[in-house]
Amino acid sequence: MRLTTLLSIVLLLSQISSARAGAAAQRLWYDKPAASWVEALPIGNGNMGGMIFGGVATERIHFNEDTFWSGKPMDRQSPEALENLPRIRQLLFDGKQEEAEKLAMDKFMARPLRQETYQTCGDLILTFDLPVDAKTEDYRRDLDLDAALASVSFKHEGVTYRREMFASYPAELIVIRLTSDTPGKVSFSASFTTPHKDNRISVIDGNTIVLNAGATTHKLTGVDCKLRMEARAKILAEGGSVAAKGDSLALSNANAVTILLAAATNYVDWRDISADPGTRCARRLEAAAENRFAELLASHQKDHRDLFRRVTLDLGASASAELPTDQRVKQFAEEPDPGLAALYFQYGRYLLIASSRPGSQPANLQGNWTADLFPPWDSKWTININAEMNYWPAEVTGLAQCAEPLFAMLEDVAVAGRRTAKMHYGARGWVAHHNIDIWRGTEPINHSNHGIWPTGGAWLATHLWEHYLFTGDKEFLAKRAYPILKQCALFFVDTLVEDHRSDSKWLICGPSNSPEHGGLVMGPAMDHQIIRTLFNAVIQASTILDTDPELRAELLTLVDRIAPNQIGRFGQLQEWLQDKDDPNNKHRHLSHLWGVFPGNDICVIKTPALAKAGAVSLDHRGMGNVGWSLGWQVNLWARLGEAEKSYAAYSALISRNANPNLFDQCFSGRPLPFEIDANFGGPAGLAEMLVQSHLRDGDSRLADPAGAPFEISLLPALPSAWPDGRVTGLRARGGFEVDICWKDGELDEAIIRSHLGKDCHIRSKAPVKLTPGLNGPETGTRTTANGVLTFSTEAGKSYVLEGK
Repeated sequence: MRLTTLLSIVLLLSQISSARAGAAAQRLWYDKPAASWVEALPIGNGNMGGMIFGGVATERIHFNEDTFWSGKPMDRQSPEALENLPRIRQLLFDGKQEEAEKLAMDKFMARPLRQETYQTCGDLILTFDLPVDAKTEDYRRDLDLDAALASVSFKHEGVTYRREMFASYPAELIVIRLTSDTPGKVSFSASFTTPHKDNRISVIDGNTIVLNAGATTHKLTGVDCKLRMEARAKILAEGGSVAAKGDSLALSNANAVTILLAAATNYVDWRDISADPGTRCARRLEAAAENRFAELLASHQKDHRDLFRRVTLDLGASASAELPTDQRVKQFAEEPDPGLAALYFQYGRYLLIASSRPGSQPANLQGNWTADLFPPWDSKWTININAEMNYWPAEVTGLAQCAEPLFAMLEDVAVAGRRTAKMHYGARGWVAHHNIDIWRGTEPINHSNHGIWPTGGAWLATHLWEHYLFTGDKEFLAKRAYPILKQCALFFVDTLVEDHRSDSKWLICGPSNSPEHGGLVMGPAMDHQIIRTLFNAVIQASTILDTDPELRAELLTLVDRIAPNQIGRFGQLQEWLQDKDDPNNKHRHLSHLWGVFPGNDICVIKTPALAKAGAVSLDHRGMGNVGWSLGWQVNLWARLGEAEKSYAAYSALISRNANPNLFDQCFSGRPLPFEIDANFGGPAGLAEMLVQSHLRDGDSRLADPAGAPFEISLLPALPSAWPDGRVTGLRARGGFEVDICWKDGELDEAIIRSHLGKDCHIRSKAPVKLTPGLNGPETGTRTTANGVLTFSTEAGKSYVLEGK
């Protein structure tokens, strides 16, 4: 009976997932217009981002295009870097850090010292034929995550007005629908605004407004800008009349209106800016105008739901679910609201779909949304934590396709980074430091004390290996992942140096830093954790692909010589080779804990002493006020099995760092615009509380035989705040998909779907048994001595587990 009930539930979920937990679980809503940018509601299709404010008399639709940046194709290498590298290393070995940093600033850094910046496009302003102080009834502004649809509705003088807005990936533009329940009541003027001084606004074809603007020169680089953006808003009226008024359009007495908003630049790739943005916009508008609004909406929602509905989550509900979202956020710290915790998870998945799709740029520091000409940290790809965190939920929450822009950027960076590897290090392969811009800058920037960090590209490259571990896509491994991983490994083969200061003769990385903390050093722990993971990935991949045996043998020798993780005098995991950690240091970066998460150098089961040391270091740091740091802590504490601490960090993300529209505020309590990374790190951490698959059967080293199976750990860090719940569709390494139901804090039932037919190893705090049926095995199951349930699977079949 229990099996039949579970299967019926799962079937229902797959068919009507948006209705499963009710509208409150997948909807942000408000009873008033947005008063600021971080109250507006985001829509996006990867290439374009839009922010919906929902004003009554004036609607502001702020929009961005993801290739609109300052600058131009350029080379930033320092011709003096290589000849000064030995001297910089020797100064660091001699303990002369200040001298080394000064020499590096003079000779080793990029020229110019800064990279370029992502920039806003502007606003489409709709000014309605309504009083500025119009009195309304039943005002509602909402964002339906399942439908990927922002809506505004209200009643004024007996007439109900409604606006629906979405960003369509299939149509490559933003669609706006304006209606009323009374014929002839839709009247407004439409115009563009932009902060770029180099701009032209005009009307063409009698129904289309055109904004053409040039990017604004970055105030810190002074590099001439070569990118131009064009936006076109085409008004399709049903009834009424449209007339040009200067550089705006006025529409009167329509029954309904559809507005198509397209934007494009002349950017082709990091070396080519020869495209015609006007032609790109015209093509998209012409194609979309052939469809009715209902057809555009249906196409958009099918595309979105094919991704979004892969994972469902129910953590329970509370009375707070009936409140507007901003009110729920304000009282989250005092009032239990598991529904808001689930909403925050699904919102992160929505944002990744909206900001990262095949053909777009990867999600940057602000996704693809920014309000500024010069946003904080230029909205670049900061690759010493932030850009990677953006993609932590991709594999585990069923959004692997959304990582495609990251992989495409890596292909560019692997090319651009070859010159940096040669010019700065005299090395083979490729390298990237701690920031990348749209021109694929890979040189060290900003300051030598944190900008010289040669493992940023290596961290990014591990995402390629993770994609293979989750999907088993051997063609992807051979054609895309392995060439990049191999060349990245060759860089470190050439640049690791022997630490002659000790008898160990360890291989260490440097000059480098422990982001962004402690200044320029030789041998930070984080670098060694990443390089070990990289080398072991290449070892495994070359085994799987039966290629490069000589390189594999060399890496097997080198990987054991890399400086190991060490435990210091306070029982902490050492951040550096020297035991100099300060337990009172509350720095936001948790760099030396990379081996706990996202790496697996350190884990509770296989390396308990190091895991305990990692927990000591994490306790020393404290929770702080930085959103992405909290997002990292959610994942770290989950990996360490500390459910309540993981939940505390997740709760702090919402109660302290969530803006009214749930965008992450980078520093809680400070008036800075949002930074999106925590919106992805938090949901990834919630997934880690429910399912983990980083442990491999046998030795903890990633250099295990290529076929060694992963263990799937069910509910490894379930907090007491969520005693009952259900999740469907989470992914696990080895090609598995996992559904879990739990009651009273214990596993009740689960379904494991096998996509690759690998052996399945299940770890659970409470005993579980395999239930034959549902195409599962009738015999051959066993429980290993360490309590891990092991059974064989067939690709395409599902297996039911029950808590005993």
